Amino acid sequence: MTTKEIHTSILIADDDADDRMLIQQAFRECNLKSDLHFVEDGEDLMDFLYQRAGYTSATRPSLIILDLNMPRKNGIQALREIKANEQFRQIPVVVLTTSTAEEDILRTYDLGVSSYISKPFDFNTLLDITNTIKKYWIDTVSLPDDSTR
Repeated sequence: MTTKEIHTSILIADDDADDRMLIQQAFRECNLKSDLHFVEDGEDLMDFLYQRAGYTSATRPSLIILDLNMPRKNGIQALREIKANEQFRQIPVVVLTTSTAEEDILRTYDLGVSSYISKPFDFNTLLDITNTIKKYWIDTVSLPDDSTR
């Protein structure tokens, strides 16, 4: 029996350039084989998913990592739109944010987020988190094969 290799990609929505760079570095250090794509706010996230504006050749991500505090369209608004859309609702969304507010945690789970993680204050903890995300969401769980969509 042969195992079919499924191509995976991660879309990261975060407005902080330093956080994007650190997340990219952390995933690189944990030997992520998936493609990483970055957007800076919820509007760009939705443009990426709908293949609009500068994202006409974008492919559907296997996983979305979402910050909540972003300009133009925040993470809650983007999550609501993703989970309300039949085309996107099956994409797992992991919130990675500085917010530890109970109302944000409850609201995102009510909207269908897969996981809620508070951003760490040091790189080693971020490395642990990205390694856990990689091990679980990329190496362990079965994600839909989007090449047939």
